[in-house]
Order: sequence, then C-alpha cells, then structure tokens
Amino acid sequence: MNEDTTDLYLIRHGESVPNVTPIIGGMRGDAGLTDRGREQAQLLEKRLRKEELHADQLYASTLPRALETAQYVARALDLPVQPDDELHELRPGEADGLTVDQWRERYWPRPPAVRDAFTPLAPGGESWVAFLARAGAAIAALVDRHPGQTVVAVCHGGVIEASFYLAFGLGGTADRVSFAVLNTSITRWRHRRSPDGRREWTAVTLNDAGHLAGTDTPAESPREAVPNPPDDAVCGGVRR
Repeated sequence: MNEDTTDLYLIRHGESVPNVTPIIGGMRGDAGLTDRGREQAQLLEKRLRKEELHADQLYASTLPRALETAQYVARALDLPVQPDDELHELRPGEADGLTVDQWRERYWPRPPAVRDAFTPLAPGGESWVAFLARAGAAIAALVDRHPGQTVVAVCHGGVIEASFYLAFGLGGTADRVSFAVLNTSITRWRHRRSPDGRREWTAVTLNDAGHLAGTDTPAESPREAVPNPPDDAVCGGVRR
C-alpha cells in the first residue's frame, strides 16, 4: 500500500438476541450475543489467528452485540478495543426495547401515512437519511484518522451498507440495494486520496463469512435488530 492508503475491515457482529426475538435492539433492547453468535465469533477469532491479520487499530460500536464480538477480535489481533458510539446501527429512539408489533402500533401504523427517507424510526430516533450521514461520517473519520494503517471496526449490517452508499456517492433517497450482510462477515475497503484530494475506494472483500462455511453455524440472522430502513417506508417513491 502507499503510505496514505488505509485498509479498512468492517466486521459485522455475531448473531444477537434482537436478531432472533422481535425486540428492537438499541442500547436498551440489546441483550448481547446468543449462544450461536458466540460460536460465530469464536470461529471468526480462529480464522483471524490462522490468517495472522496484522492490524494497527481496532474500533467497535458500543452496542453490546458489537462490543461482545469485538472481544473475540481483540484477542486474535492482540489489540485493545476503542469504543466508538458513531458506529451504532440506526438509532431507534423511543422504539428501543419495544417489540416490532409495539413499534408498528405506536409509531408506524398500517396502513402507513406516506413516509420518506427523512422520517425517524420513532421520536428521538434517526431517519434513514440521518443514519447514512452519521455512519458515513464515522467511516470517513476512521480512514482519515489513520492514513497508511490497517483499521478493523466491529459494527453492524446497516453501517456496512452505509459504507457502500459512501463509496458510491449515493444519497439516502436512492433506490436501496440490500447487501444481506452475514453475521461476523468481513467487508474490506481500501481507501486513498487522489492527487486532487478526492476519495478513492476499492472494494477488496464483500460479506466474507467463509469461516462459517461447512459448519453447523448458519451465517444469516432471522431478523434485523433494528428495522433498517423500516419495511413500511416509502423512500424516493420506492417501497422498501
């Protein structure tokens, strides 16, 4: 790599309690990993040790499911975890800790009013547009803070999806492309600045959960911890 090139590894957390129960998982509703999620994280740790990945920095979202996963990664990389609130999944506000049915009844009734990408999930929470702006800024800050280094961030499916919006220059009202980010999967970006100062992103690895292949530990979650964006949203005229 050039001295100003940053390798950024984005790792999704293991299966969490909100991934298997209909509870919206912000800071209040997130009860951490399931037993299966811990198995996934153990297999991830084993893979990172085997591949002898050298990293300079390790960050993690402060949501419990990400922090718990990051402990496995920290052991493999022999690095301390640097907590980063800006790597949170979409913030659910007053919907945090509610069941999905309770959320729909209180804040997203059927049939819904016409809503758009600027509508928060619930009062005090984020809209899809606000989330992409915050998560994109957090990703950009990581690579800008550590030029020439390898950075690992344990985060969430929505944050990894936001990295593609950032790299492709998409706004929050663009048609959504779902990446179906797998538990403990690795997405790797290479970032550098062009001579005229523009960002250049290279996608090196996408959604790689090879460490779970051939095991009895599935990589897909039954549900999202936070509706992302809400299923009933109408964004840019396209139903999500």
